[in-house]
Order: sequence, then structure tokens, then C-alpha cells
Amino acid sequence: MRNGVKAAVIGSVCVTLLGGAGYGLYNIASALDGDGGTASVKTGPPSGSEVKDASGAFFNAWEKGDAAAAASYTNYPGAAGALLRAFGDDAHIRKVRITPGTPAGDTVPFRVEATVSYQGTSRPLSYRSTLTVVRGETSHRALVDWQPSVLHPRLRKGDTLATGESAAPEIEAVDRDGKVLERRTYPSLGRVLDELRRRYGDRTSGRPGVELVIRHQAAADGSQAADTTLVTLAKGKPGKLRTTLSASAQAAAEAAVEKHPESSVVAVKPSTGEILAVANNRRDGFDAAFLGERAPGSTMKIVSAATLIDNGLTTANGSAPCPPSAVWQSQTFHNLKGLQPDEHASLGDSFARSCNTAFVKFADEVKADSLTEEAEERFGIGRDWKVGVPSFDGRVPASGGPDTAAALIGQGQVQMNPLNMASVTATAITGTFRQPVIVPLALDGREPARARGLSPATVGQLRAMMSRTAHSGTAAGVMAGLHGDVGAKTGSAEADGEARSDSWFTGYRDDMAAAAMVQDGGHGIDAAGPIVASVLRNAG
Repeated sequence: MRNGVKAAVIGSVCVTLLGGAGYGLYNIASALDGDGGTASVKTGPPSGSEVKDASGAFFNAWEKGDAAAAASYTNYPGAAGALLRAFGDDAHIRKVRITPGTPAGDTVPFRVEATVSYQGTSRPLSYRSTLTVVRGETSHRALVDWQPSVLHPRLRKGDTLATGESAAPEIEAVDRDGKVLERRTYPSLGRVLDELRRRYGDRTSGRPGVELVIRHQAAADGSQAADTTLVTLAKGKPGKLRTTLSASAQAAAEAAVEKHPESSVVAVKPSTGEILAVANNRRDGFDAAFLGERAPGSTMKIVSAATLIDNGLTTANGSAPCPPSAVWQSQTFHNLKGLQPDEHASLGDSFARSCNTAFVKFADEVKADSLTEEAEERFGIGRDWKVGVPSFDGRVPASGGPDTAAALIGQGQVQMNPLNMASVTATAITGTFRQPVIVPLALDGREPARARGLSPATVGQLRAMMSRTAHSGTAAGVMAGLHGDVGAKTGSAEADGEARSDSWFTGYRDDMAAAAMVQDGGHGIDAAGPIVASVLRNAG
């Protein structure tokens, strides 16, 4: 925002516990009355009448624009007051009318209708939200449990509200063939389009407009997410921005993740590193496709197999026995249920069948930093990628103890996301690491991350193993019917405290590589596999 628009930060505010914070069940308390007797105070969950009275008082003060009074009916009046003041002063929201819905226990749904007015221009604002009434820990009063989402469902801790001239002109993002990419058609691109506007809007021929926005709190590393526009009061002039995306691939990705909750997928063009599609279907709105940090499970065996080959420990046709279990530094590793052991297996056999113990057995021979060096120096993992929007670029730290064995099967401290694994696959089948990009490097003179890549001999072996996996190994059922040059690798990764493993899958078809992750999705073929296969099949 320009023109001196102020921002009110949610959180990081000294909290005055007016009426006490916290809630739950408490022991019966007593207090002296004026005659020296005692009177019991209310405890436990608020009653229906208390929920109605507390929420009603809060709504009434909010409608009147009395931020201090409204905040006094919450359990965190300091934080609530700061945002309520921003709602009126910085966001210029007026004529607030709140319509409560039917309470469900201690939760009250409601609808807000208001007007955003700035420099003589007004636009309507309407949305739905909910609040919960709790009992104050010390006051025992019924209070609104303060969360930023009470004021607007898209607000999170640390966010601000402001109305004014936009920080950057709107953009008309187009795909590689000039087709306009609208968030209404491709909802997963919302965050990407916001980031592209923030970074490159000023490099187009556009002109800023006037908007009500959510400005997000900077991340711990100082990076700043793009503003989220809620209302446009005065349109600017959009500037055209060409991306590397493919409208057909993006449509395929959107349709694929729609079938699987908590899923993410990325597709890239191996010959160039250009990102063709990115899609997420997550309740929390997080861009796990680019920013996720999860153990990739057996999809990591692409890098592990390359490490074994490049360090002369075995080859695709060389020995890699698959015992029923393997012990490394007192930790026992097992294979997926039902996998038959094979003491005479080759690396290609164990890769195609996704045998964990075969890779764990090499932990004695792999140096602590060998896997890290392979990931960084040949696959470009963790090398500060300049994608064009924020991304997490993978992490394969040097490990010791049980983590050495765990890292070889994509567990332990190894962290990846679909963008990373799509790039790993692209490098594996071309031999060249090409840092993924979503807008051309020449647009702003970005210097890409670089890595040595792989030898032709290693590439040939990796392609053969991935092709075998897709045709007769663990990925065969998912990849069936895909024509052309195809290959794949399945994976599942256990996460602490979660009942089911994350589902991972990466694969390629001709000059497209794609990778997907479905949190709590089970085995690779259960959820992530169908997503990748659908993208490869329907991307056009």
C-alpha cells in the first residue's frame, strides 16, 4: 500500500487479560460478598443464554465501531482491539451490519455486510464467519474466544487490513501460448498470481488500482507473502505477464487434486526446467506444492540409487539383496507388508519393488555426506532456487546414526515437496539439472541455481529402473495405458503422530515430469499415483 496507509498487526501485541483468558472446566470457586458471606461463581462451558448475550454484546459494539468496547467482550482484548481499530481506521470499513445465525453449542455463525469507502469511492463487502464463546479463566465471564478469523475468515495471526492504492498493478498472467490464466478457472493459482503480481507488476505496463487487502505477516526468514485482495474499489490497468505454465496442464492438475483432499502436484518440462502446472487441494490453503517440507519416502530412492551408482557401490544390474528386515545401529527397518524377500535381487529389482531393506543394507558403505553431496551437487537440491515465486528447495542434511539408513529410504531428516521431486525426476531422465522456473529468468535477470548433473551411464540406469517400475513394478497399475516413454517411482512416508503415511509418487511421460504428495494419503499408488498419472495423461 502507498499513500501512508497504516497497518495494524494482529498478534505480537501486549495482551491485557481483561476478564481473564483461557477456558474449560474449573473447580467451583467462592468469593466474599458484601456481608462477609460467600457466593458461588459460574464455571464450566457457557450456557446458551451466556453465548447469546456475550456474542450479542460483541456484535453490537463492533457494529458501532467501538473497538475498545468490542475488544472488552473477548478473552484477548489487546490483540482484538488492534485489529478492530484497523478494521475501521486503516481498512476504511463502515456501515457494519451483523446478522447472527443459529448457535451450535458455544459456536455462533454470522454474516457481515458493510461498505468500504476510500477517497470518495465505495464498494460493498459481505462475508460469513463464526465465533466461539468461552469462559474467562479468572473472571469467569462468558467471552468471545479471540481469533483473527472472527473479524474475517481469511485473516491469520500476524495479518493486517488496509485500504489504499495497491502496492503493484494488477497483472494479466498468460500461459506459454498466450492464454489468460484466471483464478476463477484455475483456483490453485491464486497464491501464485498474487506473488507474481507483487514481484513483477511494476515490470509490466500496468497501473495500480485501489483495494482493500490483507497484508500478511513476514515469515521468520524475512520473506514477505503477497497481499490478498478482498475488494477492488477502483480498477487499475492490468499489465500482461507471460508465464511458463500450460493452461491444459494446469487444468489437468486442478482436476486431479480435486479428487484427493490434502493433495499437491507439480509438473515440469525436463528439457527446459519450465514449470507447466502447480495445484493444491488443502483445507488450510497452504501451498505444499512449492513450500511443503515433508519426508518423501521411497521416491527419494531415485537420488539414493544414483548415489550408490556414482560411488561405485553397485549398478542397476548389480547386487542389492532384499532381506525381510535390516538392522542399522540398533534400529530395525522393514519392508511394506506383503513384499517377498529376495536375497538375490539386483538394484533394479529392489528399486522396482521398492524394497527398503535393500537400500538400508548399503548404509555401512555410504559415507555420512555422500547422499547430501549427490542431492546438492548433481540434483541441485537445497541450492537456493530462483523460481520466480517463493519455494522450499529441498533438504538432505548430512546424517549419522540411524538417520543414515533412514535418509536412503526418504525418511529421517530428508525434506521435500512435489516441486523438488518433479525436478529430481527431470534431472534423472535428462542428466542435466535445470532449476525450475515459472517466469523466464530474463524477466528480472535472476541467476539460476546450478549443479553438475549426472553422467550418461547413470542416467541410462535410472531411466531403465524407473521404466521398469512403471511397466512391471509398484507403479504398473497406476501407469497402465500411458503411451510413450514413461517411468515412475512410488513412495510412502511415515510422519510423527499421524495414523497414515503420506502418499508420494513421481513419474514422467516423454518431456513432462510430475510429482504429487497427499498428506495422510497412504501408499504411493493409493492417492498420489492417480494424480500424477492423470496429469501425464490429460495435460495435452
